[in-house]
Amino acid sequence: MSKENLSDWPPSQTSTEEEEEEEDDGEPKVCQVCGDRATGYHFNAMTCEGCKGFFRRAMKHPTKFCCPRQGVCVITKNNRRQCQACRLHKCQSIGMLKELIMSKEAVEKRRSQIRRNRMVEEPPVLSPQQEAVIQELFNAHEKTFDITFSHFQFRPIDRDLNPMSVWNQTASGQSVKQTRRMDNLSSSYSTSTSTSFSSSSCSLEDEEKDRSDGGKNTVFTTLPDVADLTTNMEEKEEEKKEDRSDGGKNTVFTTLPDVADLTTNMEEKEEEKKEDRSDGGKNTVFTTLPHIADLTTYMIQNIINFAKGLPSFRALAIDDQISLLKGAMFEMMQIRFNMMFNVKTGIWECGPLTYCMDDAVRAGFQRHLLDPLMRFHYTLRNLQLQEVEYVLMQAISLFSPDRPGVINHGVIDSLQEKLAIALKVHIDSKRAKPEKHLLYPKILACLTEMRTMNEEYTKQVLQIQDIQPGNSFDPLILEVVSKDP
Repeated sequence: MSKENLSDWPPSQTSTEEEEEEEDDGEPKVCQVCGDRATGYHFNAMTCEGCKGFFRRAMKHPTKFCCPRQGVCVITKNNRRQCQACRLHKCQSIGMLKELIMSKEAVEKRRSQIRRNRMVEEPPVLSPQQEAVIQELFNAHEKTFDITFSHFQFRPIDRDLNPMSVWNQTASGQSVKQTRRMDNLSSSYSTSTSTSFSSSSCSLEDEEKDRSDGGKNTVFTTLPDVADLTTNMEEKEEEKKEDRSDGGKNTVFTTLPDVADLTTNMEEKEEEKKEDRSDGGKNTVFTTLPHIADLTTYMIQNIINFAKGLPSFRALAIDDQISLLKGAMFEMMQIRFNMMFNVKTGIWECGPLTYCMDDAVRAGFQRHLLDPLMRFHYTLRNLQLQEVEYVLMQAISLFSPDRPGVINHGVIDSLQEKLAIALKVHIDSKRAKPEKHLLYPKILACLTEMRTMNEEYTKQVLQIQDIQPGNSFDPLILEVVSKDP
């Protein structure tokens, strides 16, 4: 049925019933005006599309027609255009009514209703092309996403010392409440995951080595308590008395340090500690940084292999490939990490390895990046995305035409648009109504949120590298965060 026919379909129940009777009888439909093949009841009469349109135009734009043959013309399919006066008279004589012609607003409203009904009756379905694209992405993801982390080779992670977050918060003058909160988080986390971390703890021999090297590799530790020092002094005093009472046979002439000297020594150490804080962190040792750097390198390598597994990515110019990977790397890493995030514990479960946000703090990252990042992981994980939706998110982030250094914007923009449409159709076709409510815009909002953290991540990585150069960061990481094209 044509749009023109839909716009003028009579709303009366009688017309509908008459049409159904005509169809049930199986008799041919003939236009009652010109004898042409009729398409149904229009304005209360069985007519063809031509006579229906003629009557509507004549009623909307009234014109006085004159018959050259005194109104006795016989209207047929062949001569219906020759005498408009007799044709209009025939339309009215068979019962066509002006009142049944719908206004423009009513026609548009009816068409919208028909479109909505069709959407309900025919849910969206992924096209074969979209299915092929999604399968291609999913295959590349499966080959490069090691959820067990069985191939991950890393330097041990050091969590034996007090959380760096406590030092950072105290040094920046934040509240005691926040410091205590981080202490509680660290202690509870250490207790719940002590088995997992035992293999990567620092040994006592390493601690003794740090003490014997003149403090070059000293990590911030807790100073001995004054009460412990006093007890130590009392024990030594008792030993000295015993030595005096035995006639001096076992006496070793030693000088017991004065309490004032010990206090001065403690004050000097405290001053050194303050100087370390005030020098911008130049002497800071970020204990988890080597391990976090290895983890980041491992994720970057897998993401590069994922991108190389996509024919649409390989077809781009090399410069565009590099620009897209550098721009999307942080976002794609976070999407992959989110698949392993436990919202109940706030811990990332990467096979046998587990991480909390304090590990990132120990690696030198600061709260104004980590706080919004933590909120992001809770928000995205609570959407309960399917794995294929995570994969489409990665691809949409990868093919972003507005990354710095991108040259062929048009092709990349077209690829991203196709991926976004595929994600929306997948949600509409595979999800039930309660689940898919506003899911698509929420996913896009998460992608936007990551874009706002991307620049801050780059800045903090470069700042950590400046504070603790050495071999902490792999050259691959520094290449990704560098601003050079």
